[in-house]
Amino acid sequence: MSRVSLKSITKSFGDHSVIPPLDLEISDREFVVLVGPSGCGKTTTLRMIAGLETATSGTIMIGDRDVTDQRPGLRNCSMVFQNYALYPHMTVAENIGYGMKVRGLPKEDIAAAVTEAGRILNLGPYLHRKPRELSGGQRQRVAIGRAIVRKPDVFLFDEPLSNLDAKLRIEMRTEIKSLHRRLETTVVYVTHDQVEAMTMADRVVVMNAGRIEQAADPITLYEAPRNLFVAAFIGSPSMNFLDGHLATGPEGPLFRAADGVAIPTPLRSETTNGLAVVLGIRPEHTVAEGRDLPTVTLKVRDVEPLGPHTLVIGTVGGAPFTAQVPAHARIEPDDTIRVPINTDKMHLFRKDTGDALLNQAGVFGGSNP
Repeated sequence: MSRVSLKSITKSFGDHSVIPPLDLEISDREFVVLVGPSGCGKTTTLRMIAGLETATSGTIMIGDRDVTDQRPGLRNCSMVFQNYALYPHMTVAENIGYGMKVRGLPKEDIAAAVTEAGRILNLGPYLHRKPRELSGGQRQRVAIGRAIVRKPDVFLFDEPLSNLDAKLRIEMRTEIKSLHRRLETTVVYVTHDQVEAMTMADRVVVMNAGRIEQAADPITLYEAPRNLFVAAFIGSPSMNFLDGHLATGPEGPLFRAADGVAIPTPLRSETTNGLAVVLGIRPEHTVAEGRDLPTVTLKVRDVEPLGPHTLVIGTVGGAPFTAQVPAHARIEPDDTIRVPINTDKMHLFRKDTGDALLNQAGVFGGSNP
């Protein structure tokens, strides 16, 4: 079993608390991605699992072993770093097998393990090359190969794709996911790229200021963000937000924006009238044909054709707003257009706490969800 358990883990540097008490359970063979903005504590958390940072308090378990105070070499974790950390004077084969050599394993075992890692990662033709003769993607595969031969309980990845170009990042995402399926090993992966997190993870842990805002599968995060922070962080382009308040309408509570636009909601009638709220709608949910929907007025600032569709960027009532329109829509900067709001897909959040009142998964309740 290679589950990972963090129990009330904290980390402080002097008087500065980086990680307040944090609890996280990672199942055996699960691919978990820690994601969040720079400085949110995701890399510090990963380094505490690896033993590269000492937890100030709390307990770290790998399987049934308490590794809180163990040095890194005894934890049986393999870490892949952002900068590859390859030895430039060694060949690919020597880099992959170096850890086994240091541990004094027989040469024939090292050779067999290196050959197998080369086969898995399609590095066979490059085993005798030096790192400088490889592309960025090939170097990253060498770093992964060095981790594979250790046969670790847990793989730890610290932003391994951030130095690659866009095309290589997509290719390496696929390779790492495929590798996870073949090896059936627990993976903890850190990135600041929410697209990377959404496309790779079994479960995404969204962090902010050292705290876990929400941990869920990617679709749940997208459709049912727990609060404004998660809603703003997950999704590309980002969710649009409009400030307003709840008002009573003939058929139930309405969202009323500052410019007077009224949008019906499925909230219950006992929801606090006058409560300050934020309406969230994703750009892709501003496209809904054949329905009579409420609309908002968008002042166009820029237009971005993307092939299958076009993004229209501007403001609604002074707030930034991006809408998705059909690819051949004739819209120009400085135009003013009406944008439909798909009420089946909209979100509502309390202005004071940021907590969700409504999302695509349904209604959370009244004024105190």
